[in-house]
Amino acid sequence: MGQGDTGIRAAATEQPAASRSRRGAVVAALMLSMALAALDSTIVSTAVPQIVGDLGGFSVFSWLFSGYLLAVTVTLPVYGKLSDTFGRKPVLVAGAAVFLLGSLLCATAWNMAALIAFRIVQGLGGGALQGTVQTLAADLYPLKERPKIQAKLSTVWATSAIAGPSLGGVLAAYADWRWIFLINLPIGALALWLIVRHLHEPVRESSGRRPRIDWAGALAVFACGGVLLTALVQGGVAWDWLSAPSLALFGTGLALIGAVVVIERRAAEPIIPGWVWRRRTIAAVNLALGALGLLMVAPTVFLPTYAQAVLGLAPVAAGFVLSVWTLSWPVSAALSQHIYGRIGFRNTAMLGIGTATLILLAFPFLPYPGEPWQPALLMLLLGGALGLFQLPLIIGVQSTVGWEERGTTTASVLFCRQTGQTIGATLFGAIANGVLAARLGGAGDLDAVTRALGSGAPAEHVRHAVADAVHAVYLCAAGAAALAFLVLLFVAPRRFPVLRNPGD
Repeated sequence: MGQGDTGIRAAATEQPAASRSRRGAVVAALMLSMALAALDSTIVSTAVPQIVGDLGGFSVFSWLFSGYLLAVTVTLPVYGKLSDTFGRKPVLVAGAAVFLLGSLLCATAWNMAALIAFRIVQGLGGGALQGTVQTLAADLYPLKERPKIQAKLSTVWATSAIAGPSLGGVLAAYADWRWIFLINLPIGALALWLIVRHLHEPVRESSGRRPRIDWAGALAVFACGGVLLTALVQGGVAWDWLSAPSLALFGTGLALIGAVVVIERRAAEPIIPGWVWRRRTIAAVNLALGALGLLMVAPTVFLPTYAQAVLGLAPVAAGFVLSVWTLSWPVSAALSQHIYGRIGFRNTAMLGIGTATLILLAFPFLPYPGEPWQPALLMLLLGGALGLFQLPLIIGVQSTVGWEERGTTTASVLFCRQTGQTIGATLFGAIANGVLAARLGGAGDLDAVTRALGSGAPAEHVRHAVADAVHAVYLCAAGAAALAFLVLLFVAPRRFPVLRNPGD
């Protein structure tokens, strides 16, 4: 370990936050909690036709996803600060309870507006699940063993990505779409029981003063994030980019950014403390994982359409082309400890994202129309590269802070990744539609092509146009990967300042 990050050997002796006899039950609870959030991101998609047929509201059904995403994203910083202030357990229990309440309400929805509102309630709980589970994973395991729990959590996400759409389709077709939400209740109840019974956090030294909650900052962050993400999600979809609603939302968002800065500077214990961006390691990881969220949009959003329109695959086969990266990602993540133990967190992440850049650049050079195994092979390699990139950064940045800052740090990382995905969906969508319109003489967009796939194979000139549009998106994704590489090269310290005694 001589060439690795300073303090790795010392940090490996950290004491876990729960005894080993109880840790297995707590890990099971964390995996169940993560499964709730992961499944909910995918299971609804295949049931949309049944939901719309029952409740109506086709023109606004996209808010089933956007509303949930917005709520999760804007609450991550709030829950991170609360978990540092009051502990992980109460935040996780409260978040799981809110999520389950939202699930129950979704199952009772009487129209699309009610379902969207209840999905937002789900998202308010989902933000606590995502951030607090990742933070607890670092609390429970010493640095040397953290890849084990992170690999397990990655496997949960991978399994959910594959099983979610199929499970949603089966429940919608053979039971009722409401079971998509009711199935969360027994899973969540078991997770809650395990958490309450087996998670016992160590008593922390009290400063002698009552914690002060920055409610004004929390509200400002929530409002600012909600307004700006709404502008990004709906811009170019519900209204034109230069229309009055779009300009009003962006203007309001900029004003709220100013309000957040003023409020957080004056707050005694701000929701988003300034040190999150003043420390080179955390700032670099935030920017790098924001770029990761950006580039992930290319395969997750555009590859299925490419596989169906260009390769002529059925939806299930097209989904398989995408899902193969979920096989290599957790494997490489689990093995990454053998690399970062030797060359350090930063260099391992640079190796992963550098390889990912080359893989993304290779996609536009695939032969037309090509064979399905060709993009599938690239996705398999991409998953392996990104596993080497993401996990060392998360584990590394969590290891540079003590218990009292870990929740805020983890939440800031996840917030930037989620924000990157939102920006990527907007940016890449505009790029793909622009290329498609240019190739088709100014008419058509990728959504129209996707809807038309249900009525048969598209014409040859449309297939070529879709291939060019997706190639352009992958080139932009390669640019995002290169940006992450440069951030790590020039912003991140060569060796992460791992704490020798983080107080765990």
